[in-house]
Amino acid sequence: MTANEHAERCAQVMREHGMSEMAIAQFSHLYDVWAEGSETTWIREDDVEPLRDVPSFHDIYQTIDHNKAVEAFGRTAFIKLNGGLGTSMGLSCAKSLLPVRRHKARQMRFLDIIIGQVLTARERLGVPLPLTFMNSFRTSADTLRVLEATPRFHQDDIPVEIVQHREPKIDIATGEPVQYPQRPELEWCPPGHGDLFSTLWESGLLDILWDKGLRYLFISNSDNLGARPSRTLAQYFENTGAPFMAEVAVRTEADRKGGHLVRSRRTGRLMLREMSQVHPEDRAHAQNIGRHPYFNTNSLWIRIDALRELLASHHGVLPLPVIINKKTVDPTDPLSTPVIQLETAMGAAISLFDDAICVQVDRMRFLPVKTTDDLFIMRSDRFHLTDQFEMEDGNYIFPNVELDPRYYKNIDDFNERFPYNVPSLAAANSVRIEGDWTFGQNVSFYGDAVLQDQGRPSYVPNGEFVGPQGIEPDEWLA
Repeated sequence: MTANEHAERCAQVMREHGMSEMAIAQFSHLYDVWAEGSETTWIREDDVEPLRDVPSFHDIYQTIDHNKAVEAFGRTAFIKLNGGLGTSMGLSCAKSLLPVRRHKARQMRFLDIIIGQVLTARERLGVPLPLTFMNSFRTSADTLRVLEATPRFHQDDIPVEIVQHREPKIDIATGEPVQYPQRPELEWCPPGHGDLFSTLWESGLLDILWDKGLRYLFISNSDNLGARPSRTLAQYFENTGAPFMAEVAVRTEADRKGGHLVRSRRTGRLMLREMSQVHPEDRAHAQNIGRHPYFNTNSLWIRIDALRELLASHHGVLPLPVIINKKTVDPTDPLSTPVIQLETAMGAAISLFDDAICVQVDRMRFLPVKTTDDLFIMRSDRFHLTDQFEMEDGNYIFPNVELDPRYYKNIDDFNERFPYNVPSLAAANSVRIEGDWTFGQNVSFYGDAVLQDQGRPSYVPNGEFVGPQGIEPDEWLA
């Protein structure tokens, strides 16, 4: 069969499962790019210029009329990307249902904190700040149950969710939709968060927001609790007149493998370059944080009228660069059928707008939880959850944490080994746990803390200190 016949077979399967023509058109675009060859997805170093001299939040804060800023904030809608299941941590429900920490004796999940941030802004500033989640077919029901069970959250005139499309995973060997009869739901995947744009178009949400007097979108990931609504950034975005603004942060060595912003030499426009789009010959340059100093936080500000006009000109399907992810049909089974998942990145839309801009934000606006290593820090005493539902820390420079993936990668295993709470990190520079360790109450890490694999399940008793030599000895040395 030809590539066109394989693509048509995919479209047929999507129609048989009730997918919309918009979803099929978007997938067909991704499939065509992939079928033409992976070279079309590279963003070569010679074709771009590094991004330099981005204005910082601190600089713009001094230029803002903060009373007027409430007006711009009142014209802003908040969209949270909430399609992830957290499969990397062994979750089978929406990752945003994962408990993060307690607040006034109540266990707070990502969703609870997000809702708290929105309600606080509404009440303190008197703004509507509508909140809409982009859920996936796997997270919608869980999310709606939480919203319905939150009595203080009301939103009747603007939808609280839009549901992103889904697409078939592609069998690498055949180029056709993979078949996995033992778990048919694993034959499908979301097409990346770049799907937001066609979902917004198809849902009609942009028109609803515009008719309600909303003019700007603030979009961020639900697992980034630092991406709070900001009247300062809303006013700055309005003042610039830019159609699109990306929040970026200064890269450290820990960020060198992430997506970063560059400028196209050909068009002069900004571009998001993910590491999967970096040619192997360009990897050293792309990971050089001195050469490319800013990374993408995936928090975006977009003018609704500019986005509507762009989507209309492309019939709802933006020509975003295609990201080709090679996986197995069952992500927990490395021996299951190898597949391709075709995705796009939301931030890549920056390349479709003239005069798009970036703003540099502090780490306090970028607090993602992708792994249990991240969750370990979030649950520790490094953070305090304020009454405004802000995750507050002294300097937002966190210890490097490496937990043995054999025993801590899965959230159930993680919780079992920290039955009381995670140890104190207040005095820790780094933490490395090797082997199977379970922790008692009031354990503290300090310095470059290390626990070596004992070759058997081991225990850190209550109140112990763990440092570079492991568990600190009880007796003084003569």
